[in-house]
Amino acid sequence: MRKRGFTALLSVLLLALPAVVHAALARDDAVPTIVLWDTAEDAPTRRITERSDDPALPDRIIEDVRAPYLAVYAPQRPNGTALLVTPGGGYARVVLDKEGTALVPAFVDAAGITLFVLRYRLPDRTHAEGADAPLADAQRAMRLIRAHASDYGIDPARVGVMGFSAGGHVAARLATTPDAVYAATDAADTQSFRPDFALLVYPVISMHAPVAHAGSRARVLTAGDTPEAIALDRYSPDLHVDSRTPPLFLLHAQDDDVVPVGNALAMHAAALRAGVPTSLHVFPHGGHGFGTRGATGALARWPQLAIDWIQEQTRHHD
Repeated sequence: MRKRGFTALLSVLLLALPAVVHAALARDDAVPTIVLWDTAEDAPTRRITERSDDPALPDRIIEDVRAPYLAVYAPQRPNGTALLVTPGGGYARVVLDKEGTALVPAFVDAAGITLFVLRYRLPDRTHAEGADAPLADAQRAMRLIRAHASDYGIDPARVGVMGFSAGGHVAARLATTPDAVYAATDAADTQSFRPDFALLVYPVISMHAPVAHAGSRARVLTAGDTPEAIALDRYSPDLHVDSRTPPLFLLHAQDDDVVPVGNALAMHAAALRAGVPTSLHVFPHGGHGFGTRGATGALARWPQLAIDWIQEQTRHHD
């Protein structure tokens, strides 16, 4: 792990650069990274592909992650709050910019939140955890963030998770699964993996028709050995919300034709039943995958809504 001093210096340099250069330096080899597991299993096989022709608007994806890791985006003056970010990609890939580096200006530079963006493994029978591999990576990531909180000026009691689309499913499972899905490996695994709060943005939630996202559902169900009737419930986080679930921030567009808004509504209904403090924001237009770049009109203000909500959660802690 790189130290906080280097992270802060890098943040200062990035703030001084033009936007195009800032984007170009957003490669994984230009920011501090934290490897989750003490293994180099197939690390060279991961593939990062740039899908954008505009250097000012990178749109990279990463595929075939076997050695999961965190990319760290630290502010010049950290405010003590951190977010584990789990981007989307339909459980077929993980996007790195639209729901990763694009968050930096609002959440890191302006708000002072430290982002840990997770390059997680996808559900796959070749992983020891099978369909639970993404959740195992998220649990381990949360524990490592807390174990090394002092290196980044973070309060270990102010660490949340923010997930998008299939990454929203990862985040929702992290917030609703009480037990670890992997065996402890070192001292970091004595830390809690429960997030202090969770933001779920156009999240995949239910595995049940008619609101299930077909691609995510298929990849989850084929990655494990659990009978389908049991797996549908097991991998639907709305069915596991209880009094231990942290406060939730839910954001969705009503016209999302990829992941139906019913997913966020199901999570909200479950939170109401369990008495979990929840903020629900449904906008009429926005489609799917808007992130920060594709949001227009009133929806474009969602990052500030999220930051204000995060500040409320951390004030309650203080």
